[in-house]
Amino acid sequence: MKRLALLAAALLANVANAAPLPNPYRAPERHWAHLPDGRRWGSSAGIEIGPHGELWAIDRCAANSCDGSFLPAVYQLDPKTGKPIRSLGAKMFAFPHGLHVDRDGNVWVTDPAVSKNGRMGEQVIKMTPAGKVLMRLGQAGKSGGGPKLFHDPGDVITAPNGDIFVADGHGTVALDLPPDTVTRIIKFTPDGMFVKAWGSLGSGRSQFRNPHALAFDSHGRLFVADRVNGRIEIFDRDGKYLAEYHAFNHPSGLFIDSHDRLYAVDYNSEGQKGIYIGDAATGRLEAFVPDDQAGEGVAVGPDDTIYEATPGGITRFRKK
Repeated sequence: MKRLALLAAALLANVANAAPLPNPYRAPERHWAHLPDGRRWGSSAGIEIGPHGELWAIDRCAANSCDGSFLPAVYQLDPKTGKPIRSLGAKMFAFPHGLHVDRDGNVWVTDPAVSKNGRMGEQVIKMTPAGKVLMRLGQAGKSGGGPKLFHDPGDVITAPNGDIFVADGHGTVALDLPPDTVTRIIKFTPDGMFVKAWGSLGSGRSQFRNPHALAFDSHGRLFVADRVNGRIEIFDRDGKYLAEYHAFNHPSGLFIDSHDRLYAVDYNSEGQKGIYIGDAATGRLEAFVPDDQAGEGVAVGPDDTIYEATPGGITRFRKK
């Protein structure tokens, strides 16, 4: 009887998720954010809201790489106008990707590539809002496994107690990779000491293929956007597998607001691209915001305005 009830509940959830979803947002405002001197945006994958509503975004130095560039890699933007307020991270990153702003306002950036000169990349760097480096995880220009090296770190997030979590394995996209290819979630103490790692390459429980983004809900559960596998895996902070959601298609970016509303950018959808909105507690979809861009990252302001990082810059969506 219990199994029948669970099956019925699953079928009802699938029916609800298959039904047309409302779109509570206006048309997208493309190329909304500005850069100094009228410079065009390069590719962006990271966007984040700070503890006081600050908006931060990555710009890959007016291109799709910062290797060899003297331009800043991270900008604080006015959330109302999109104008730049400050910048940081010049000559520090080869391929800035994941972006996180912690409770103290510090800015974290992942760099999942190695520069041509071998002096940058494969690191996670923590900075003050003014750009002072506070911590470096990983060894610059060196890729690998174990507790001291990264293999393409795609995203980073900190827990309320300061513990650091890194999604490692951004490059694990191809389907013919060796099974021992490093693909994992890594946990560090607040001061950067290795605690543990979990995960491997694959599509089973606690396995990943291109773990692309991280988010926490209000209960401290860690959500991992397992992009190529087309799901979100959920763990406790010790790495215990809890659940997985498949309704959000191929999630590239994640954001969970204070009401446990989950936003997921669908990057590689076989159908229509866009931003799925649902309940983080149940995985039930509530809305869909269509967008023909290949979104990479998503952040949501206190007024529910959505900011999307794309290969062509920053897009804003305001509620109807």
